[in-house]
Amino acid sequence: MGRVERFEDLIAWQKARVLRAAVADTLRTSAFRADPALASQMRRSARSIMANIAEGFDRHSRAEFHRFLGIAKGSCAEIRSDLYAALDDRLI
Repeated sequence: MGRVERFEDLIAWQKARVLRAAVADTLRTSAFRADPALASQMRRSARSIMANIAEGFDRHSRAEFHRFLGIAKGSCAEIRSDLYAALDDRLI
């Protein structure tokens, strides 16, 4: 495979897109109506992962791309932590 020209071709971005859709599907369940703040935060974090991968890629600087990947990784940790909160609260 040749040089990646678009962020949409990055496997990490593609997986982030799948994760965002899975989070959105999960948040559509009635259980999350009990905690709209948690649902909103999870929705924003999932979108942030995709957005930061894309933004970092389009900065055209390896250092900037790495910095934005670090931010995306932090958003992944936030989603994981929020999922634990949802489990603890018996939302899932």
